[in-house]
Amino acid sequence: MLDAESAANMVYTAAWVYDDIRGRKVIDLGCGSGILAIAASLLGAELAVGVDIDRESIMAAVRNAEKVGADVEFIVGDIDCVGGHFHTTLMNPPFGSWHKGADVRFLEKALEISDVVYSIHKRSQSVREFLRKRIPQLGGFIDHVYEMDIVLSRTYSFHRRRRYIVKADLYRILSKK
Repeated sequence: MLDAESAANMVYTAAWVYDDIRGRKVIDLGCGSGILAIAASLLGAELAVGVDIDRESIMAAVRNAEKVGADVEFIVGDIDCVGGHFHTTLMNPPFGSWHKGADVRFLEKALEISDVVYSIHKRSQSVREFLRKRIPQLGGFIDHVYEMDIVLSRTYSFHRRRRYIVKADLYRILSKK
């Protein structure tokens, strides 16, 4: 789950640095608790959609949206169930180093359905080199990369500490379509 500060930094960049939220159709792929889709709605997205395969996550996202009065359409389903066109995709996909190929599936879908993609990936030289090669093959190009630190709370039994700092990169990717 993306921490509030990281989500705020991501959405701030999309909304205020690039004007990719207000009046736009925005989708959050792998939305989890809905933090990115909810923020997009509150910042004036024409349409905000959140998609996640986990029913419990979507139920939590619906409750979170209701608490703050956000108008978000939530869908329980795999990212492959998504069609149509969105201006902006916001996402924190599963890191490929933890779930082999998952991040590429998310990037492929995001570039298929949207003009601009904001995506968080583990920061490492090998990941950066991989994405520099792979994103053009998927029909996109990297416009900008922002370094960020994500705070992960203890969520799994194998986690030993209360919180972990994960070095990550926020990519702004434009579709070549």
